[in-house]
Amino acid sequence: MCLDHATGILRQIQPVHGVAADPARLRRIVAGPDISANVAATEDHKDHMGFYGASGIAHEFRTTVHPALHTEADILALAKTLQAMGVRHYVLQVFRATGCGDARLDAVSTLGYPGAELHALLFKKNREILDLMQVMTPAHVHTVDDRSLSSLLSSLWRAIRELRRANVDVAIDCELFSRISSLLSFASGASVRVGFHRHTQEGLYRGSHINRRVPYNPYHHISAQFLTLARAIDSTAVPKSKLPVMGAGKPPPHVQLDSALIQGIQSRLAQDFPGIAGKPLVLVYPGGGILPIRAWPLASYIALCEGLVADGCAVAVIGLKDDQALAQQLVASVTLALPAGPVIDLTGYTRSISELLALFHVARLLVTNDGGPGQFAALTPIWTLMLFGPETPGLYAPLTPRCHSFYSQWPCSPCLTAYNHRSSYCDGDNQCLKVIEPAGVLAKARECLASA
Repeated sequence: MCLDHATGILRQIQPVHGVAADPARLRRIVAGPDISANVAATEDHKDHMGFYGASGIAHEFRTTVHPALHTEADILALAKTLQAMGVRHYVLQVFRATGCGDARLDAVSTLGYPGAELHALLFKKNREILDLMQVMTPAHVHTVDDRSLSSLLSSLWRAIRELRRANVDVAIDCELFSRISSLLSFASGASVRVGFHRHTQEGLYRGSHINRRVPYNPYHHISAQFLTLARAIDSTAVPKSKLPVMGAGKPPPHVQLDSALIQGIQSRLAQDFPGIAGKPLVLVYPGGGILPIRAWPLASYIALCEGLVADGCAVAVIGLKDDQALAQQLVASVTLALPAGPVIDLTGYTRSISELLALFHVARLLVTNDGGPGQFAALTPIWTLMLFGPETPGLYAPLTPRCHSFYSQWPCSPCLTAYNHRSSYCDGDNQCLKVIEPAGVLAKARECLASA
């Protein structure tokens, strides 16, 4: 029985009845306090199927299909039984994880397409985090090396050939308004190409290669928008994102690191910085990266770190090697005020993302500007305080209960959006961040440290 055909049959017919191939399996799928009523109602429907079939009343029966519980033979047998009872309209609906009572069933399903073979295309420098999360078959990860023009062109050619050999059916372009990713979606050979589209917005043209166009929505969390891209594959609505509301977003799973890696970071820290021994370690990331306007003022970080050191914490400044001058300025200022307090410079100290995640396992708290460290921290148990201003936590806050976002909601904020290509009209005086008081951040830091 073709799922695509079954799910398209008379969706508007009323009443609609759920039919379980096996009530015991239904109990594993359906969660909630009314589970007994749900199952009982489903079993009662079996007694009335013949009545509905003979009455001429417009009706529809449905079965939720899960790949771990139902075989094609199960569904065909149930369909034949319903047919014999006079049921004319029978629909299969794909399992959705929301409300599932069995985490194992949730884990083995793929949203909407249980048998889908997933591939990923990304920059080579970003591959490590995908490998650490173990959500993709390594052989299905295709990378582009942008370290030089020659490596970029050769790796692009190789990736396109690999994707075309894989006979990709659907390409989901997760870039907001990049033109090159739109071209790559087309070059992959996929007949269905899903991606964000500007609609009537000016200045965001990315070609006409996307044929499942989803409007970018600046009012919904970015993770929900990515899920909408997947849900838009078969959407017939206009726009493609006109879909039922999904449940609240789930926290990302924690990355499972080798214990030897974590112990190695602990040993290195103990050897290189013996002064931090026995003190709760707090990490701070004062850098703004390629968008300096996202940085909380250095003076505010200094005041925060002085408070943490006075509380008996060890403070470490993290970042890339390019952040070293800023880190040394922060360390020097706090050391001048509190000479006995351990404040250390760890910019460039971790050599990989896995080492950074291991450092997050060792530390108790991270205070960071909006950026990569805060997002990576969500993959570990560390408590995180994130400072937002030019961008909004409504779109980019990590979906974890161990993260608290500070956001002043100034009228001009957020000013970095996909619609302006993240080019702010601000003169650099980021009052949206400057008004966030160090005392408030310190109070929240103490609260997190007390519960860590």
